[in-house]
Amino acid sequence: MSYRLRPLYNLGGYLSATCLVLICTLITAQIVGRLIDLLTTALGVGRIGLAIPGLAEMSGFLLVGATFLGLAYTFIHGAHIRVTLVIGRLPARYRVFVEVACLSLALALCLYLAFYLYRLLADSIAFGETSYGLLSIPLWLPQSAMLAGIGLFCLALGEAWWQTLATALRRPGDFIIDDANQE
Repeated sequence: MSYRLRPLYNLGGYLSATCLVLICTLITAQIVGRLIDLLTTALGVGRIGLAIPGLAEMSGFLLVGATFLGLAYTFIHGAHIRVTLVIGRLPARYRVFVEVACLSLALALCLYLAFYLYRLLADSIAFGETSYGLLSIPLWLPQSAMLAGIGLFCLALGEAWWQTLATALRRPGDFIIDDANQE
């Protein structure tokens, strides 16, 4: 399946990977800080106190970004888990219609989630909500990443739905699941 918005989905994947790299960097810095503290204590100097305040909170928010921003990227590369025990045994002319139904349900659920994430984001901005941890991080930041990721996923599902529907209506017997969307 060819996706016209593939560069946009790839951008989501790159942003997701950036979030993961930031998590690794922060945790590595925390570990190095603890090792330095251990070393200075062993040398009799005492603890320097090299710690990153709110590391768990920052890592959690970055994980949210990594998860949601990577949804479209993993979908177009066929990396989402699918159960095709039944659909894989159907003839192509029936399988394409079941695929359209599955994509329709997935798209409807994602649009529903996007709508309520938007409302949650709007409320967080309106009320100036911040996290409860050591750092007072505005909640609209991780919620924006969630909404952007779900938005990209909705676009990818919409593209796949449209192309699959076109195949179902024009030539249902030619439907195959290509390598990019292989289970």
